Amino acid sequence: MIRFEDVSVTYDGAAEPTVRGVDFEVPEGELVLLVGPSGVGKSTVLGAVGGLVPHFTGGTLRGRVTVAGRDTRTHRPRELADVVGTVGQDPLSHFVTDTVEEELAYGMESLGLAPHVMRRRVEETLDLLGLAGLRDRPISTLSGGQQQRVAIGSVLTPHPAVLVLDEPTSALDPAAAEEVLAVLQRLVHDLGTTVLMAEHRLERVVQYADQVVLLPSPGVPPTLGPPSALMAVSPVYPPVVDLGRLAGWSPLPLTVRDARRRAGDLRERLATTAPEGAARSTPDAALPLTVTPVPGARPRRQGPWFRRGRATAGTDAVDTAAPAAEVRGLAVRRGRIEALRHVDMTVGAGEIVALMGRNGAGKSTLLGSLIGLVEPAAGSVRAAGAVPHRTAPRDLVRRVGLVPQEPRDLLYADTVAAECAAADGDAGAEPGTCRTLVSRLLPDIADGTHPRDLSEGQRLALALAVVLTARPPLLLLDEPTRGLDYAAKARLVAVLRSLAADGHAIVLATHDVELAAELAHRVVILADGEIVADGSTAEVVVASPSFAPQVTKVLAPQRWLTVAQVRDALS
Repeated sequence: MIRFEDVSVTYDGAAEPTVRGVDFEVPEGELVLLVGPSGVGKSTVLGAVGGLVPHFTGGTLRGRVTVAGRDTRTHRPRELADVVGTVGQDPLSHFVTDTVEEELAYGMESLGLAPHVMRRRVEETLDLLGLAGLRDRPISTLSGGQQQRVAIGSVLTPHPAVLVLDEPTSALDPAAAEEVLAVLQRLVHDLGTTVLMAEHRLERVVQYADQVVLLPSPGVPPTLGPPSALMAVSPVYPPVVDLGRLAGWSPLPLTVRDARRRAGDLRERLATTAPEGAARSTPDAALPLTVTPVPGARPRRQGPWFRRGRATAGTDAVDTAAPAAEVRGLAVRRGRIEALRHVDMTVGAGEIVALMGRNGAGKSTLLGSLIGLVEPAAGSVRAAGAVPHRTAPRDLVRRVGLVPQEPRDLLYADTVAAECAAADGDAGAEPGTCRTLVSRLLPDIADGTHPRDLSEGQRLALALAVVLTARPPLLLLDEPTRGLDYAAKARLVAVLRSLAADGHAIVLATHDVELAAELAHRVVILADGEIVADGSTAEVVVASPSFAPQVTKVLAPQRWLTVAQVRDALS
């Protein structure tokens, strides 16, 4: 169904091809998973299937890509639209209508399908993806995860023979991700749909793949093979595979069920050792970060909500003795929707708190209230000693930093080097501070690279480095691991631990249960705008089938959270 024949892609101005030697075939009715570290060209390979590369992106494609017998060199994306449905990393870039139902129907209208067919397929898709209650909602009012489900639904309704999905579960909560993957399985098994997918959260998807295409590093030809075999040599792998490598299991398990069947001996070895919960900030784990203030320095603009606000010499100092964040009786309304109600939460200096819950539970709204984007309908909010929605942006920027779900909101320079230089100057940091952070989060990004040419994961790393350069007392992150591979996530964890060890409070909204287990001291779960659980990470996630990490499920009833804990206990 999809065939790559010795394909290489070189973008305009690039010295070397982004991908080369791509030569594999995806048969009809198979789900093939594209795997590799950030920046190796996975999105380029996916884009070539639908003709977006090179017809839309520019550059030179050598070799040949065919889909259902159509050569993408001679067929533009619109001439492949009846065969290929594509969902990229940024769902917002796909939307052309205002409401959920209209968006689901748009692709079918473009193909000229009959109205009664369109109506039936819209209803089927609303039910399949749990969107029936959102059918009349404006897309702009949806959470990031809800928007991602709408984007997936919009390519399902035309019933394409081929689906190309780039990070399809990155913004979804665990239950919603399972629902989407179950739908994909049904399409593959029952209808013979061919799926080519890239996903960094391998713990969610690798067990569903018929085959894996491994891109090990930039410019290296990919390898096609069975999932278990390639996970044994892949530089990126999920926790259950990491645990299997540690325990010496062969073949490596791909599912929690397989791992549990083999884990009896491992549980016996660990029975006398008590886990200590989530990893804590320690001098060994922390990366030292030193920022020397420069007199007269200005805080960096943080996206559209900080309209070039600058600090003034008379800005009050932050009270480090007070809680970094304090929310009491908070209620927030968005039109007719009660987004938050009766929310009480305190975050202390040096504490890392993970906000979790299903899509639309209110996590991003709570972060927005802490940064002053959202005005409370009732209750009170204090962040680093300030009332956010009543504090001038030029003052608030010295107290609270936010990395939003869309990192491009923070990036406006033409090169990585220019972004970092601006961040250093605005934060009053030593020159090179931001660049050092970028290198730690994602190495090998060239100074002259334009931010728009970065992958989603690389763009997130740059935005995060920009905000961390100012080292605000309260740091907020909305889905910070979206688009990051496991190595990049480990570097992010090390940087955040270092900041927490220095007294910075960190609140992150995430669907990444592995990140919460590795990093958070505390987990707060929201549902329908209310806090339904608030406690230590070990207490909350071990008791939750939805939010428990893979290691916890494999080694239950013992209370282990991460492979690192198990490795330390066995050493």
